[in-house]
Order: sequence, then structure tokens, then C-alpha cells
Amino acid sequence: MKILLATYWPVPHVGGVWGYMTQLKAKLESLGHEVDMLGNGDDEEKSYVYIVNENRRLPKNKLMPLLNAKLNSGAYPALHVNKLVNYAEFQRYVYELSAAYLGLDKYDVIHTQDVISTACISRVRPKHTAMVATLHGCVAHEIRLQLKTIHKSDTEYMARAYYDALEHTGAVSAEITNVANKWLRDILPSEFNVDPHQIRVFQYGFDSESFERKMKDELPIVKPKNKKVIIYTGRLVDVKGVNFLIDALGELKKKRNDWVCWIVGHGMKEAPLRVQAKALGLGDDVVFWGKQDGIPYMLTLADIFVMPSLIDNQPLSLIEAQHTGLACVVSEAGGLPEMVKHYKTGLLFPPADSGKLSRYLHKLLENEELRRELGRNAKFWAASHWNLDKMVRRMVFLYEEAIAKRKGSVDEDESSETVGQLVLGVD
Repeated sequence: MKILLATYWPVPHVGGVWGYMTQLKAKLESLGHEVDMLGNGDDEEKSYVYIVNENRRLPKNKLMPLLNAKLNSGAYPALHVNKLVNYAEFQRYVYELSAAYLGLDKYDVIHTQDVISTACISRVRPKHTAMVATLHGCVAHEIRLQLKTIHKSDTEYMARAYYDALEHTGAVSAEITNVANKWLRDILPSEFNVDPHQIRVFQYGFDSESFERKMKDELPIVKPKNKKVIIYTGRLVDVKGVNFLIDALGELKKKRNDWVCWIVGHGMKEAPLRVQAKALGLGDDVVFWGKQDGIPYMLTLADIFVMPSLIDNQPLSLIEAQHTGLACVVSEAGGLPEMVKHYKTGLLFPPADSGKLSRYLHKLLENEELRRELGRNAKFWAASHWNLDKMVRRMVFLYEEAIAKRKGSVDEDESSETVGQLVLGVD
């Protein structure tokens, strides 16, 4: 098969979607399939949409003048009321036009990785090309949180309605929609009116052999003497709840100082988090490492992994920590409780509950036997559960099912003119 793995998110990036795509591409190619990857990209001078492995790009500034002229406030006033909706719509059209320009004709199946790329590509894909969508989370839920923080406005109701509708469209536009857990499987029908028969559920796979090789790539990092390392790896954004981790560490320091916390990752909340840590007197206790390529090795130096998310799906960072054999303290957000069994493979606490998080960290620092037992159990469970070969076999089966569905449902009378009209937003 000729397969396109496509995402709306910038690639490459730090996060589970990119890791998922690269692992899947490598495995599919080892089975004899041809695989390309499509995503957004940017450098110091400009942003673009591109076929990653071929580095074929279409600069966004080539399309914006056309869209600004076509979708002006006089012709489409609703697009210009809310800034978030306005930005999202223009970026969606750019992505759509770029995908069509870069060419989709050669693919038997397009495997999208989010509701935005799914909604876009479904409108411009060729009649013969099937689609499978894997949703790595709920964009609408993340936007609802952002509307309370960074995107507050008098017209936030428009943004919420817009992203709720986008969640529905992206979840129903492919022949098959795949999710990684029961949490997302349940909310798509209940909140976004998705037919349950559209949805397939199976967990991620993980390239443990490659990860274990990277664990041995030593970095010039020294673990502090007589201190346990608490580690967080991931984006520094609101939905990850790292501010609640900082609060918990402030409480923890009142009880003990035999620890240091490494925060590995970057994002728009890094500066506020640094200020928060300093204000709580944690200047020497919390180390912000920024973006690091050596996370597997850093995990081997750690003792406790923390995931304080407010919203999350099935994060790669937690899978990596389990494979390392770390005791994991994880919030009960989204799909996380399906990854950790309380007091068996880790500890679970309510999202945003800094007090309970602090108490659990104290418990694990106090009780070495419990900490080691949870880590051993997590590693054993991860080895059997996150099987990459099994995931890829299931995915190939979904591709074949989607191709059969597409073949049986194509309307031979659909005209290319209609597709062109949809691209330019005049439907």
C-alpha cells in the first residue's frame, strides 16, 4: 500500500503524535509499504505545509493573499468576529489547499492524526483514496480549557461551538475512526454525536528495543548526591497541569529536602512556571532542562515520574516512564487511569489536587519498598501491553477495511468542480 500519515500539528515536535507517526512509518516500511508524512512546518523565515520525508513545501504566504481576498469580512462576517475562530479557519484552508497542491492522488489510504487534518483532507482527497483517523486526544476539550485562560473573550461561545462542531466533523469524516482508550471512545458519541459504529479502540504500541538503546546513550548529567529525582517530561502548557506540580513541590519542601525535580520540556508556560518555582523558594530544587533529546537516559537517573495533566489521552512520556521501571504518580485525567492501576502500577490523584499529589510524592520518598514495587510492576505491565507489532497489525487491518468501505461507497458522479468549491469555502 501507498500510505500518507498526516497531521495538522507542526512536525517534527516534542510529543506523542510525532513519536507515534515515526514509529508507525518505520514498521510499515519494514512490511513493504510506502509511507509519506504530511504536516505543518516552520523555520526562522516562514511557515509552510510539507511532505516531511521529501521536503516538498508550500509556503503559507503564497496562499494567504488569495484567502484574505476570498474570505473577507464583507463576504464572510462570521469568520471575523472571534479571533480564535478566524485564525483556525484561515489555517485550515491553508492546510487544505496545500494538501491538494502537494498531491494526494497516489495514496491508497491517508491516515490522519487529529480532527483538523481529518476534516481538511476529507474534503480534497481523491475519490479512490480511503481514510483512517486516529484521534490522539480531544481538541474541543483542550480549547474549552484555553477559553478560560489564554483565549478569554466576549465571543468565546462562538469558539466553543466552532471546535465542538470541528470535533464532530473530524471524528466522522474518515471511513474509520480509531482511538486509544475507552475514555475517548465514550465521549465522542455522548458529547459530539459520533456513531459508535464508526469507532475502533486499541492502544498504542511502543518501540521498546529502540528506546532501550537510547537509554544507554549517556549524557553529561550527574544525579545529585543523597537526593531522589522526581521527573516530569512533556510540554509546558496549561493542559499538562505543571503549575499544580510546582505547588505540590512547595508543600513537599516543608516536610523534606531529600529530592530534586527535573522538568524536561518546553512551551509557553515555561517562564510563568520558573517564576512560580522561585516564588515558592524552589530555586535550587526545581531544574528546568528545556527541550532534550536524551530523555531515555535522563529517565534512568530518576526515581519517580509525575504526570499532573488536566486533560490527557495516552501520553508517550508515561509509556516511556513505565518502560524505564519508574514509580508513576499520575492524575485521573482522560485516559490516564486506563494506563495506571492505583497502588499496583502507580498512584492516581484527582486533577489539580496539589495537596494529594504532594502527599503521594512524600509517601514514595518515604517508602522505598513501595516505590520499587510500583516501578517493577509498571515495567512488567508495559512490556506486555505496549506491543508495537500488534498495533501495526491492527492498523494494517483497519487500512484494508477502510479501502473496502471507500470502494463500496464512492459516488462516481462527484465532480472535481464541487471539490474545488469546497476547498475555497463557498459550500
